[in-house]
Amino acid sequence: MQKYSIAAALLLAACQPQSAPESAATECNIPAKLDLPTHADRPDRKPDPPASGYTLALSWSPEFCRFRADVPKHAGQCRDNDFTFIVHGLWVQGPRGDHPRACALAPPIGAEIAARHYCMMPSVDLMQHEWAAHGTCGFDSAADYFATTAKLWTALVRPDLRTLDPKGLDASDIRTAFTSRNPDLPRDAIYIDRKNNGWLREVRLCLDLDLAYATCEDGLGAGDDTPILLWRGG
Repeated sequence: MQKYSIAAALLLAACQPQSAPESAATECNIPAKLDLPTHADRPDRKPDPPASGYTLALSWSPEFCRFRADVPKHAGQCRDNDFTFIVHGLWVQGPRGDHPRACALAPPIGAEIAARHYCMMPSVDLMQHEWAAHGTCGFDSAADYFATTAKLWTALVRPDLRTLDPKGLDASDIRTAFTSRNPDLPRDAIYIDRKNNGWLREVRLCLDLDLAYATCEDGLGAGDDTPILLWRGG
C-alpha cells in the first residue's frame, strides 16, 4: 500500500482553523434538544479480521437529502442546514475487502460529543451507529473516535462540488476538485461511490494504519472516465 503522510496537516489543523470557506464552516444550526441514545450497543459474535487501514467516508449531503427534506428525523441535516459534504464515518478496514465490525460494547454517546461533532455528522443516530459499528474496532472510547475523525475532517479542504460545470462531469473532475485543494492527497486514495443511476453518493478517502493517505486496496469505485450526475439541492 503506497503511503502519503498527512501528519503535518493534522498538526496544523489542531493549532488553527482552515482558511478555505468550506473547511472553515465549523458552525451550523444545532437542534436545541438532541435525542441522545440511552443504551449501549452490543458487539456481534463474528470473528474480526485484522485492521489494515481506514476509510474516511464523506456523504454528499444534497443527494442524501434529495428525498428526505420532509422526514422529521433528518430535519437537522436536510431542512435546518445546507451542507455539502458531511462525514458518514471513519471505518476500520481489513484486507481483501473484509473489515472488522461491532468489535466491543459501545456505550451511548453523551450530549457533549453529540453537540461538538454535530456539524460534521448531523445525526445523533448516525453518530451512535458509526461509533458502535466501526469506532469500537479501533478506538478505546467514543471521544477518541470522534476526535480523530474531526482532525481528519478539519485537515481536509473540502471542495464545494456545486461550483463545477455540470456538463460532462465525470469522476476525474471530482478527484481533481479534491487533489487541487489538498496537495498531499493522491488520486489513487479517492474512492468515488455513485448510485446505480449515476448520481454521486459518497467520496471515500483511503488511509493506512497511521492515518496517512494511501492507495485504496479495493479499487477506486467509479473510474476517471465514469460520468457523474450531481444533485445540487433545491
